[in-house]
Amino acid sequence: MSMSLFLRLRRNQSLIRTLPHFRTIFSSSTTKVLETFNEEFEIGSRLFTLETGKIARFANGAVVLGIDQTKVLSTVCSSKGDALRDFLPLTVDYQEKQFAQGLIPATYMRREGAPKERELLCGRIIDRPIRPLFPPGFYHEVQVLASVLSSDGKQDPDVLAANATSAALMLSDIPWGGPIGMIRIGRIHGQFIVNPTMDELSLSDLNLIYACTRDKTLMIDVQAREITEKDLESALRLAHPEAIKFIEPQIRLAAKAGKSKKEYKLSMLSDKTVEKVAKLAEASIEEVFTDPAYGKFERGEALENITQDVRKVFEEEGDEESLKVLPKAVDTVRKKVVRKRIIAEGFRLDGRHLDEVRPLYCEAGILPMLHGSALFNRGDTQVLCTVTLGAPTDAQHLDSLVGPPTKRFMLHYSFPPFCINEVGKRGGLNRREVGHGTLAEKALLAVLPPEDDFPYTVRVNSEVMASDGSTSMATVCGGSMALMDAGIPVREHVAGVSVGLVTELDPATGKITDYRILIDILGLEDHLGDIDFKIAGTRKGVTAIQLDMKPAGIPIDIVCECLEPARKARLHILDHMEQEVTIPRIKNDSTSPRLVTLKYSNDALRRLVGPMGVLKRKLEEETGARLSVGDGTLTIVAKNASVMDRILEKIDFIVGREIEVGGTYKGVVTSVKEYGVFVELNGGQQGLLHISELSHEPVSQISDLVSVGQQLDVMCIGQDIRGNIKLSHKATLRSPGSFKTNDVPKGSVASAKEKAKIWAPVWNVPSTEEKSSSASELPIGGQDEASEAKSKSAASQIPVILIRSVAECDEEEKSNSVDLSSKGTTVNNGVKSNSKSKSRRSKNTADSPSSDSGPLPYKNVKISKPSIQKAVDKATVTAKDLTLGTKVTAKVYQVCAHGLVLELGGGLRGMYRFKENNKSDFNIGDELRVVCSSFNSKGVPVLSLVDEE
Repeated sequence: MSMSLFLRLRRNQSLIRTLPHFRTIFSSSTTKVLETFNEEFEIGSRLFTLETGKIARFANGAVVLGIDQTKVLSTVCSSKGDALRDFLPLTVDYQEKQFAQGLIPATYMRREGAPKERELLCGRIIDRPIRPLFPPGFYHEVQVLASVLSSDGKQDPDVLAANATSAALMLSDIPWGGPIGMIRIGRIHGQFIVNPTMDELSLSDLNLIYACTRDKTLMIDVQAREITEKDLESALRLAHPEAIKFIEPQIRLAAKAGKSKKEYKLSMLSDKTVEKVAKLAEASIEEVFTDPAYGKFERGEALENITQDVRKVFEEEGDEESLKVLPKAVDTVRKKVVRKRIIAEGFRLDGRHLDEVRPLYCEAGILPMLHGSALFNRGDTQVLCTVTLGAPTDAQHLDSLVGPPTKRFMLHYSFPPFCINEVGKRGGLNRREVGHGTLAEKALLAVLPPEDDFPYTVRVNSEVMASDGSTSMATVCGGSMALMDAGIPVREHVAGVSVGLVTELDPATGKITDYRILIDILGLEDHLGDIDFKIAGTRKGVTAIQLDMKPAGIPIDIVCECLEPARKARLHILDHMEQEVTIPRIKNDSTSPRLVTLKYSNDALRRLVGPMGVLKRKLEEETGARLSVGDGTLTIVAKNASVMDRILEKIDFIVGREIEVGGTYKGVVTSVKEYGVFVELNGGQQGLLHISELSHEPVSQISDLVSVGQQLDVMCIGQDIRGNIKLSHKATLRSPGSFKTNDVPKGSVASAKEKAKIWAPVWNVPSTEEKSSSASELPIGGQDEASEAKSKSAASQIPVILIRSVAECDEEEKSNSVDLSSKGTTVNNGVKSNSKSKSRRSKNTADSPSSDSGPLPYKNVKISKPSIQKAVDKATVTAKDLTLGTKVTAKVYQVCAHGLVLELGGGLRGMYRFKENNKSDFNIGDELRVVCSSFNSKGVPVLSLVDEE
């Protein structure tokens, strides 16, 4: 090593050794201590902290509000230039980033994307109470950014963000009429809770968010489970003093660290301009507003013509200042005319009384191919609602910091431009659409069945076809009818109505001297009035509320006074809805979509899914059905009954059933040996049917009785030491001379392994025996009211009758000495039920041919060498004496798509299938001469028309 290189290394080492010393000196000489200000206060036994000065010091106002380990930062900024506009461009953004709970986003880019629905909704919660408090004429751009810094999952940050925003506005130099306080109230077992945690909210029947100033209400947002108006008023009166507790700490913090309010230029209308416009246009505007013959667009066109006439006068006079503010000045005059007529005369734009609801029109099942649909009209407002049901895996996955991870009920609201005769573009998530849809979703959630009983995913889509006010409440009404049309047994209907308010103020004090409450407001009344108070609920109570207002608050007494007239209007709307559809409908159409839930072991489900889900995807592609696998459950969604049949056949073949001793099964003979036959059961399992178990009679030649490919009913009678299955055919047959058939074991797989979630309308609740069905379907859709009443009557009055198999009837014909009456108690046990057929139809199929799954087409039972009998004429028959060849006069009970359901007498029914291109006109009550030609797998007789010639 050279001497020069050695000296350079020594100098570098010396420099490195001295660096810590220099860093310490530099650090200690330049560090600046941040001046922070804090306020601590307690509300509802919870400690809150307000802090400013440490984070986001360059923002016009910045506050961190914390409770326990949850902290929210809210910042506000305003534009510096002049406001060249005639509205307040206030933007409120709320953010929940995954770092707040110690997670990395699961997205492809590993970062948060566009705002989620919850973030938009929380932004609206903040925006609605602070917007009315900005001074009139303040049109400078203001932006609020609220971010969750940390979350322990115990407290919802939305209320914290609103109070932090109020504090940040108080600290800023932006003119604002706050502060405000916002509080959340819950109720558990009748006891109100202030600032409930997320765990407490899951048990609460009330989720009330209330915002106010010291003496006036600003915003209300409610989700409840049918809370009465009296209890709701008590909650509001409790919330007001609790929310005020947030106001004093903000005032103290602003006194310590707040800025002086800046002088902003306000864009105010001059009294001279308003008077000039009133002189020119007030009489014409009043004439338009007092003529109820005007529709929405006719009225708007007439008002626009008046505005243009005033514009021409100003242009002739060269009044440029008045021309700039002409639209706002005309709107001010319109507002004055409308409010004066409502206060003085008690009449509205369309001539209605203050508490009068517009004409209603309801129609359910307007789109029969859908799961559920409904059209709802209130005046000129029209909404089309549709319902789609899916498997549990179709639930929406949520990435919010608090609350459940998934959502199984979704309501999506759309407001297309054509509904107001405008041209516009359809973009992504819209704050207004998300807010209206969520309000209707909250209203309907209260009447949905619990998830344990109804695990399916439900999506309601609301399309506004025409808008003239209160489309969100029309969505509640239409959505409720569509849910019933889909066959979802909601407890009862939900309706909603929008309440408005017109006030008269004292010019000197600004206090309200007179006011009028309006029910079912028009769009123009919403624009020219003071509040839009949306209230939805059932006959029992309120399920959702949203209150927005334009003035800087109204007294809580007036808010509570609005509840009773809203309740009366709601009951009026419910009366009309119940005239259209009262109870969940059932569709017998074979084209209606189907849902079925099956119970399997997890090992069986693994076989069905296959490696990496390959087999499951293959089944879905081949059949068009969708499979959803849960813990021990398989949910199938099919477009119609035929698709459901195909997928169930494939599933039965792949998965099969766990073979149990005493269980009866359908099997196919695969090989014939001298000592017996091998039978393949569903799922590919094989068992040995020994020659001694073929028949009660001695068998000399097996090939005389069975052949390869023949289907047999067999019973598992045991397993040998190697686990081989032993089967018996004679155990499923009647013993010679016996008056009874062998009982089907209670532990058979058809009842033990595939118990399904049964969800049927309240009038068709299955019995205890029916609940042990191997599978049950949820039929989706509607039927007409007459058919609906007939189904209800049939389900509640007609007894369950099961027809015996053909083999049993043949055996009975041979035994002439049999007393038919002695076997009345063994009819049900004598049924040879096809377990696979059970798994694809609900128990209503056993009750009558007109079941939820659709009565036709049926599959016939394969019978080995049936004995042909001569036709026997009978006036009436019973389940005990109906055999092949029996002729009987039947009445048409029901006309279906593929055939007829016939009443044979004594509560017994059979079916007749239409031949191809040979469908005739039949009416209910027609008498037909028919003959029993066969029996289906359920033992239901299949009939043919008798040719009398």
